[in-house]
Amino acid sequence: MPDRTTQVQLFLAVLLLGLLAGPGVIEALQRLPLKGAEGVASSAKALKRQGGEAQAPSPAPYDPFRSLILQAKSAYVWDVNAHRKLYAKNAEARLPLASVTKIMTALVAAEAMPKDTLVTIGREDIAQEGDTGLYAGEVWTLEKLLAFTLVASSNDGASAIAAAGSISLQGGPGTTTLPHKDIFVLHMNEKARAIGLTQTTFQNESGLDVAAGVSGGYGSARDMAMLFEYVFRKHPDIFLPTAQSRLTLRSESGFVHEVANTNQDVVAISGIIGSKTGYTELAGGNLVVVVDIGISHPVVIVVLGSTQEKRFEDVKKLIAATTETITNQPER
Repeated sequence: MPDRTTQVQLFLAVLLLGLLAGPGVIEALQRLPLKGAEGVASSAKALKRQGGEAQAPSPAPYDPFRSLILQAKSAYVWDVNAHRKLYAKNAEARLPLASVTKIMTALVAAEAMPKDTLVTIGREDIAQEGDTGLYAGEVWTLEKLLAFTLVASSNDGASAIAAAGSISLQGGPGTTTLPHKDIFVLHMNEKARAIGLTQTTFQNESGLDVAAGVSGGYGSARDMAMLFEYVFRKHPDIFLPTAQSRLTLRSESGFVHEVANTNQDVVAISGIIGSKTGYTELAGGNLVVVVDIGISHPVVIVVLGSTQEKRFEDVKKLIAATTETITNQPER
């Protein structure tokens, strides 16, 4: 049995540990027997356990997306540089694309034909739904007609591009039994598969509904993010005119066209790189943008199945949350 001096030393050691750990631990120590060196060791272990239990858990990091309320049925935010998802809402849902389809039309055309290819607007093109001011027999370069078609969301322009693209892809007129423009749409679907768009299919080049309840194109928010990333990386020139609020374009026939962007908010979006709207009664309001958040930090933001007006508000909310997320993320 230890002498009284040793007992006092042990007691003082344990008391010192208790003072360092706090009053709650001192109370626990009062219930612990002191039995020489073993008593000190066991008391120290108890102090460690008691101190650990007293620590509050670390708060979860703030998530700017958590409180978002969107009108859209589906949304997706994709960080191009980091190649990672920042936000997703029903990201794999297969929804009508409406005129967002025209980005694939532009991609296939850009890869099938030189930009100076001459494209003539046919009467069957003018017969498409909607009037964006094109004339039957009017001649355009592909580059200018693509700009016109994407900014004005012209169904007439998309039809003429698909017709010219079909001839180019099949090696000239009269070399296939496929109906007018169908070979172009086949290539749109082949391109979708080639770049991994598993939820995406196209019935036509414009995204117009083909029948009651049947859209001209379907895809997911995630697929559209991947499509827009591909265009941004491989054919960034396609997006250049879509970042403008208005364009003045002259066709090869000499007609001058003033074109207003169907994205009414494009001028207010800081760092806008590319944009495409889509709207039908079946699809609701769609909007996809590519935005530079900061310096050389492109992000794709997709909204599908919103309303004609709320799609713009949805994208603004997602841009704000994305900016906050990227600005506050720790440096690596």
